[in-house]
Amino acid sequence: MIRLLTQCAALGLVGLLAACGGPSSPRNATFTVVAPPGYEAVQDGEFLIPAVEPHLFYEGAAKAEVPYNGDEEPGTIVVDTFARRLYLVQEGGMAMRYAIAVGREGISFKGSGVIGRKAEWPNWTPTANMVRTRPDLYAEYAGGLSGGLDNPLGARALYIYRGGRDSNFRIHGTIENASIGHATSAGCIRLYNQDAIDLYNRVENGTRVRVRTLEESVELEGVYMDDAYGRAVPDTPENRAQKLIDEERIAQREALDPELAAYDAAARAADEAAARQAAGG
Repeated sequence: MIRLLTQCAALGLVGLLAACGGPSSPRNATFTVVAPPGYEAVQDGEFLIPAVEPHLFYEGAAKAEVPYNGDEEPGTIVVDTFARRLYLVQEGGMAMRYAIAVGREGISFKGSGVIGRKAEWPNWTPTANMVRTRPDLYAEYAGGLSGGLDNPLGARALYIYRGGRDSNFRIHGTIENASIGHATSAGCIRLYNQDAIDLYNRVENGTRVRVRTLEESVELEGVYMDDAYGRAVPDTPENRAQKLIDEERIAQREALDPELAAYDAAARAADEAAARQAAGG
C-alpha cells in the first residue's frame, strides 16, 4: 500500500501548505490497474514529470472529449468548482474535460476573467499575509521559489486577469496527484501536470475563463457529493451505497494502523472544511 503520509513528508512543507498550490492529501485506494494513456512519465525540458499513479484514477479523472451542454462560446475555459471539473469548450458542441482540485483561493474566485499570462515551470511566491502570519513556514520563500518538481504550481500556470490586473487566481499543475478531485484546504485550481501541459498548449493569452455558480453547476452537472475518499462524484443511490462500503473499508484499515487513522482524520477534516466553504457554509 502506498503511504501518502510518507509521500507528503518527502514533498516537504511547501508542497503541503502553499497557497495556490499547497494540497490537502486525500486517502488512497485502488481503482484501476493501468493509468489511461497520456499520463505516463514525460520529460519536459530539464524535468522528468512522474507518471500519475494508476490507483488515483476514478471515473471522470482522466481528460476526455465530451459533449458540452453549456452555452459558452468555443475557446472558453469553464471551471466548475462544485463538480470539480474544468472544460475547454470546442466547436461542434464538444469540450475537453479535465478533473481538478479546488482550494480555498480557487473557491473565492467568482464570475469571469481572461488569461493574462502563461508560464512554464512558474515561480511561486507566498503572499505577504502568509509570510506575516506564518513566518516559520514561509519567510524563507518570501523571495520566491523557482519552478521545479517541488514547486506547488507544477509544470504550467495560467494567470487569470480582471480589468488588466492579476486576480491572483491560477489554473496550474500540481506536485500532489492524489489531491485531484478534492476540495482542499489551500490552493487555486490544479490539474495533473500532464493535463496542465495539455491545456496550456491549447489556449492563448486572452482566453476567457468563466466560473460556474452553484445553480449553474446543479442545472448542468446535477448534484454532486463527496465519496468516502473526498472526491466529487454524482450524488446517486449507487454512489451513496458505495460510500458506505468504502467508509467501512477505511475504518477497518485504520483500526489496524493508529498512525494512519490520525492522518486520515486530519485530511478528512481539511477536505470537509473546504467542501463547506465551496457550498457557501
